[in-house]
Amino acid sequence: MAAVATALGAFIAWFWARAQRRKRLPGRTLIVSRRKSTVIADDGAVHSVQSAELTLPQAEFARLWTAANLENLGRTYWLFLSRSTLGLIRVKYTETDRSVVFLRRPLVLLRFAAPEYELESGRGRISWRIIDGLLVSRSRGESGWLAVDVRSTQADADLARLAVDVEVANFYPAIASRLSKTVYEATQAFVHVLVTHAFLRSLATLELAESKVGKLRATDPPE
Repeated sequence: MAAVATALGAFIAWFWARAQRRKRLPGRTLIVSRRKSTVIADDGAVHSVQSAELTLPQAEFARLWTAANLENLGRTYWLFLSRSTLGLIRVKYTETDRSVVFLRRPLVLLRFAAPEYELESGRGRISWRIIDGLLVSRSRGESGWLAVDVRSTQADADLARLAVDVEVANFYPAIASRLSKTVYEATQAFVHVLVTHAFLRSLATLELAESKVGKLRATDPPE
């Protein structure tokens, strides 16, 4: 719990400083998550969707709307997670998985399979299947997935608009099974929503980190 409190304090300080720059950003982000954006089923499965609308100039949309940048968006998400916790949370890559660790192994909070991509006209989706980790209920084994979904929803001569969702589905948290759903909602779920909303707001910079893998660099962009 002390580690969670430390990470949360660091995140709040970092978020306040970042918020001061928002008016100078080239894009505009509006959080549109539902009031009850995290739902826990009777069997303990968590479904959480955090949503935003990103408005940006058409020239920037044309630059960013490529298959390679879908992969870069995934890298940007993981890098944001690490930076927003001042490096307390880190992401370790292998050919087959992504491990979210607290400082270093063996403190693996969550381990994900390698990403899967879906490319359609006007839409891109990147998802990671959750394998295991300290935050996953051991009784459930593999536990759901994390996904980032981007859709082109509206455009005019000057501006484009994207809908961006960050979804966690069919996830069985260890905190809820070992303690209670109330404790999970007040700790891990609360921090997840804060960090995810901050990530969605950060997309207004229109800056994406370059993927470590580059699997989609040679793929034609979605139309």
